[in-house]
Amino acid sequence: MNMKTYFTGNSYKTAGDKRSIFDKLFLNTRWYFVYGYGKVVVKARNLAVKNKYDSEKWAASSYNIVECIEKSGGKLFIEGFDNITKTDGPVVFVSNHMSTLETFVFPCIIAPLKEVTYVVKDSLVSMPIFGSIMRSRNPIVVSRKNSRQDLLNVINKGKEILAGGRSIVLFPEGTRQEQFNPEKFNSLGIKLAKEAGVPVIPVAIKTDFWGNGKLIKDIGPIRRKEPVCISFGEPITITGNGKAEHKQVIEYITEKTNEFKKISF
Repeated sequence: MNMKTYFTGNSYKTAGDKRSIFDKLFLNTRWYFVYGYGKVVVKARNLAVKNKYDSEKWAASSYNIVECIEKSGGKLFIEGFDNITKTDGPVVFVSNHMSTLETFVFPCIIAPLKEVTYVVKDSLVSMPIFGSIMRSRNPIVVSRKNSRQDLLNVINKGKEILAGGRSIVLFPEGTRQEQFNPEKFNSLGIKLAKEAGVPVIPVAIKTDFWGNGKLIKDIGPIRRKEPVCISFGEPITITGNGKAEHKQVIEYITEKTNEFKKISF
């Protein structure tokens, strides 16, 4: 892939204080971040409706969100870049799901290294502004009303996408969880990877920097003391029925989310 990469080495950690003076003028509220995030989304949407929003522009928008996080006083710790490229072909990324933030940050990390899309709920592709952006990524859409049909959709379209060389990000918890709960982490990603004959890469995240809002879920509080942490694990090849690999993924995410609690800047 001939796309600009935004990170070098195997890890990244925000260096120094990148907080903007304009953020401080907003008196430590969420609104500078919301303003910056909104500008990125509107620009991306305008490109998407003109069919000009490709993977390169998606990654660029994602990195703009990273910059917005840091200018709003946030700190990032990301590790495991090398694990993304340890396999030449596509993979299934399976991640815990804490907030909207990981959805926006993943593209600037993954897309320059592997073509990628998401498994998303149908409400995301029908949203007035964000819907056109998500549709431009040709995601796998699930309804969460019929679990059997959703499973078939993910497996059938997922195999097609992976066979075409694109990787897939899947959040097995389905909905955002403030704490990682292995009991709510299903094995759909393992099933898809097994059916398609591709590896799984576990991803552990801590993104409570951006909380869920009470009135509008996607405009929650900003917690500047909470670092944004993302860790990509080693690719895992699925053998047998996949139970051992599912356990391995859960153990990785559990271990890393516990480690994230100790990270300081």
